[in-house]
Amino acid sequence: MSQIQSMLQPSRLPVLPVPSRRLGRPRLLIVGCGDVGTRCLRILSSRMRVFAVTSQPARRAELRAAGAVPLVADLDRPATLARLRGLATQVLDLAPPPGQGEGDPRTRALLAALRRAAWRRARKPAGTLAGEPAILPDRAPPRVAFVYASTSGVYGDRQGARVSEFHAVRPQTARARRRVAAEAAVRAFGRDAGWRASIVRIPGIYAEDRLPVARLRRGTPALVPQDDVYTSHIHADDLARTMVAALFRGRPQRVVHASDDTELRMADYFDLVADRRGLPRPPRITRGQAREVIEPTLLSFMSESRRLDNRRLKRELRLRLRYPTVASFFDA
Repeated sequence: MSQIQSMLQPSRLPVLPVPSRRLGRPRLLIVGCGDVGTRCLRILSSRMRVFAVTSQPARRAELRAAGAVPLVADLDRPATLARLRGLATQVLDLAPPPGQGEGDPRTRALLAALRRAAWRRARKPAGTLAGEPAILPDRAPPRVAFVYASTSGVYGDRQGARVSEFHAVRPQTARARRRVAAEAAVRAFGRDAGWRASIVRIPGIYAEDRLPVARLRRGTPALVPQDDVYTSHIHADDLARTMVAALFRGRPQRVVHASDDTELRMADYFDLVADRRGLPRPPRITRGQAREVIEPTLLSFMSESRRLDNRRLKRELRLRLRYPTVASFFDA
């Protein structure tokens, strides 16, 4: 059983065919190869030739050691993306939008570079006269795939209601509106250029090194129960496995939630982490008090309440979560 199949159990279907020596390994491009991208790289590097894009030349040695071919390119400088054209037939895009503005020029620049790739050999259709130019189709071959990492923040505040992928987006922050713009660009790209484009909407990510320990040590307050919000979670390893599953099993122009089964209010999550790490629980304050003592960016996360439905993750991507709840992570 291959490494990819074992990571994505329980499916018995082959996730990736064994490549011949003549054809070489399939090529994957990871854009935004940070923590989660590196976890994806660990899953796929033994089965694919992985190219990892970084805007920091100093990271080349790190990415090479992780099993990738590092490429220095900057999504804020579209001219540097020319080398990405035609490089790979599968792409994982985990790069965040810019920190300001309403749109996402980074995603648009990446998609423009990929769109201009000449995927097929020039050929002359039957009946073409000598001397007439060959035709280069502008659509990609059917097996290409693009997976975009988005955020559940596109739904805005749903007052604790359960949200499925077919619910309309209602972004309430500029950050979320940039993600909505990126999603629209990805879907249009998939339809127009013939790529199988998938969108993975992600809630709060946690892992052993991604717990709110510093916040707990600072004693940052949490909200009282009557003012608190529901939040969803996903372990970074399960998120990487979701991205890989979407790469091979995602349906065209489809959205899927990368969320576990946890249903906790935000303060209860902090209490759980504090108890399991031997730290004091955070003090509780009202929302009115929070507006006076908590900085606006953090407060915005404490103002949206929703619970993500993850049935599509399990049924369509056939993913069995390694950590179904945050508590199961600590138990493990």
